[in-house]
Amino acid sequence: MTSGLDQDSFPRQYARTVRYTVGAPRSFAVAGTKVVFLRSRSGSDRANMLWTLDTVSGKERIAADPAVLLHGGAEELSAAEQARRERSRETSAGIVGFALDDAGRQAVFALSGRLFVTDLDKRATSELRVPGPLVDPRLSPDGAYVAYATVDGELRVIGTDGSGDAALGRPEHPGVVWGQAEFIAQEEMGRSRGYWWSPDSDRLLAERSDDTPVRRWWIADPANPERRPAEVAYPAAGTPNADVDLWLFDLAGSRTEITWDKAEFPYLAHVHWSIGGPPLLLVQARDQRSQRVLTVDIDSGATDVVLEESDDTWLDLFPGVPAWTPGGDVVRISDATGVRCLVVGDRALTGPELHVRSVVATTESTVYFTASGGVEETGPRPGWVGVARIGLDGSGFEWVSTTDGVSTAVVGDGITVVSTARVDRPGTQVRVLESGATIASHAEQPILVARPQFRFAGARRIPSAVFLPSDYDGSALLPVLMDPYGGPHGQRVAAAHNPHLTSQWFADQGFAVVVADGRGTPGRSPEWEKSIAFDFAGATLDDQVEALHALAEEFPLDLGRVGIRGWSYGGYLAALAVLRRPDVFHVGVAGAPVTDWSLYDTHYTERYLGMPDSKVYPANSLIDYAPELERPLLLIHGLADDNVVVAHTLRLSSALLAAGRPYSVLPLSGVTHMASQEDIAENLLKLQVDFIKKGLG
Repeated sequence: MTSGLDQDSFPRQYARTVRYTVGAPRSFAVAGTKVVFLRSRSGSDRANMLWTLDTVSGKERIAADPAVLLHGGAEELSAAEQARRERSRETSAGIVGFALDDAGRQAVFALSGRLFVTDLDKRATSELRVPGPLVDPRLSPDGAYVAYATVDGELRVIGTDGSGDAALGRPEHPGVVWGQAEFIAQEEMGRSRGYWWSPDSDRLLAERSDDTPVRRWWIADPANPERRPAEVAYPAAGTPNADVDLWLFDLAGSRTEITWDKAEFPYLAHVHWSIGGPPLLLVQARDQRSQRVLTVDIDSGATDVVLEESDDTWLDLFPGVPAWTPGGDVVRISDATGVRCLVVGDRALTGPELHVRSVVATTESTVYFTASGGVEETGPRPGWVGVARIGLDGSGFEWVSTTDGVSTAVVGDGITVVSTARVDRPGTQVRVLESGATIASHAEQPILVARPQFRFAGARRIPSAVFLPSDYDGSALLPVLMDPYGGPHGQRVAAAHNPHLTSQWFADQGFAVVVADGRGTPGRSPEWEKSIAFDFAGATLDDQVEALHALAEEFPLDLGRVGIRGWSYGGYLAALAVLRRPDVFHVGVAGAPVTDWSLYDTHYTERYLGMPDSKVYPANSLIDYAPELERPLLLIHGLADDNVVVAHTLRLSSALLAAGRPYSVLPLSGVTHMASQEDIAENLLKLQVDFIKKGLG
């Protein structure tokens, strides 16, 4: 069954455009009457340029072009920069990040490990000659200096006129890095930064990390045996993390250590420094059931406890908080009442009608934040996310964006830039709320139209989306393909178009495709997310089965022919499904699956499963269930994956072989966890369809 479209071209287009993100505007910042952003020239060009939009005239201009700055040459990325991009899931080229001064007159960015400063009004860019390669340059608020980190582990500062380049922090021995977030902060805490300017531009807070205690793993390239294996400091569950300290520097190089109870609270989860008050730190206990918000005395380095929080299950981290209001109150997001609400000072500003997800900005009188419906019936469909604002006194709540889609925003200098994706149109629309100006997208139009049908499925009202072939005539039951992520941090059911294109493509190959966000996935409630504690294998799999059976009462699902596919946690769930529930699932494709949770990292795994012991980890891993395999299973894994290392698939493979169970393995040479290479991404879709069709007969 086909849709009449040239289906063979969708995998190529999808891979070439990196899921239709190439050419779309991104990374917005507000500077005076300008919006600064990144975008490439077209939907087939991955190299981002720096652009400005004049919000008054609506005119866009190129501020910096990497092709000009590199004189047409190719980019050269250091291993450290490649690793940073892997942690942030960055697949673009050219300018992938920038920082502004407070006045918005200048922007700074790294390109091929070199340092560039752009005068945004003159649209003139100059290179500052510095030791490199470098990463993460940031302007001081007054625009007089640039701080940057080097791949050698130094933190340095230079004047924007090119004078006075000097090192503030130098590694004392191998393993020490200044001014960069350690692996676990980048991968699991959502903290990509390792240093922060003071509002007065005269000091910096800087992280010093030492990964000497972290166990070393070696990732080889079997296809090129002449190459040395890559050394990776990987903090697996139950093993030591990097030692993380925080220091305060002045521009002359003197430094003061910031002190807190690191033995009890070793994780530095968040740092905030603004005119609202002294630096704020969020530090967590290793078990993530307690945390403290601290203020820093910038003269002595001592810290005081502003707030201490605890939770019997775990405490989540949220984008944008904690932070100061300009008046000196702490803004945070709290689950203490069983509802995820916005709190300013001691007052909750939102209630059970909302599920708060992040804080976007805080002005003199208002907090901007993103939220979903806390009560299911308040949302027009599952998967919507809106941008709202509310007064610091709890008055004047209003939606900034429509709630009929998925929206984010950037706010500054009285300007609100709202990005909204909707189901009824491809891509994302970006507009300036105050002036109505829009930022154009150069992304390609997909050749498919995604047609999700949203439901709350079963007794648990599991957020779900169902896809039928575009030309389905209703004459027969359809084989089913479950297409989940199904785990923490991975919401797949979204009220948007482009996230569902691969599911629609699979449907157009003759399947009824089901995407279900069961317990553990975000956006519903704290109880929903935390109900998977110590029980990945039970709750997440049970909810896939419940959603499938409930949806079969309404849709033409052939429960005698059910396949399942997924990547990362979704790969774990796909393998788990055919191992544990062969009565329901008849074929599985598991991409980059976690098969042994003792091989995954500390902050993630210990949050959900605790420290490794003799019961919880084996019960939630796949190795011991290998003898139970009786359905076709395809394991896919990138050999260069340093997040879910290939040892996961190899251990399951060995266990299956030892048990005499037939299975298939597809190793991907030189491929990381993102599997972003164009030919790989294209052909993986086709291979999965072929395997699933054969497995279902």
